[in-house]
Amino acid sequence: MSTDTTDSTTTATAEAPAEAQPPEAVTEESQLKADLERFKDLALRSQADFDNFRKRAARDKEDAVKYANASFLERLIPILDNFELGLTAARSNAADSPILQGMDMVARQLNDFLTGTGVEPVAADGQKFDPNLHEAVAQEASDTVAEGLVVRQLRKGYKLRDRLLRPATVVVSKGPAA
Repeated sequence: MSTDTTDSTTTATAEAPAEAQPPEAVTEESQLKADLERFKDLALRSQADFDNFRKRAARDKEDAVKYANASFLERLIPILDNFELGLTAARSNAADSPILQGMDMVARQLNDFLTGTGVEPVAADGQKFDPNLHEAVAQEASDTVAEGLVVRQLRKGYKLRDRLLRPATVVVSKGPAA
């Protein structure tokens, strides 16, 4: 009978799956799989971060080139304002002098230069007040201009492409006088 028992244990061991391993081997294998998944995830995240960095750097470079002249243009605009004030004063004093014609030509050249570099004036007169484009310095009662609209522009505003260089200084209507 003892031979039968040995045979049954031998057959039971032979039928056991070949993959059965000691408990430490199973935990080590599962740990390796978890580490592999963690490192795959880390690699994917690092690749995505690098792609985002590359795109952001390209966008920043493009913006730097696109708006490189912004500080120069911001300093040029007050000079243009003063030139236009002088031109307005010259028009009121001299009807049609050669100096006035020359100043008009220079004003056109300056405006063409600004337009060529992407600078455009901000529309203000008669427009709805927009705090993103206009700087209100006063409110004024008006029977002819509806409430919230610009009554008059005191100083021109300018945009460089889609970026505001300087807001237009305006007076806003507060509606009809009471």
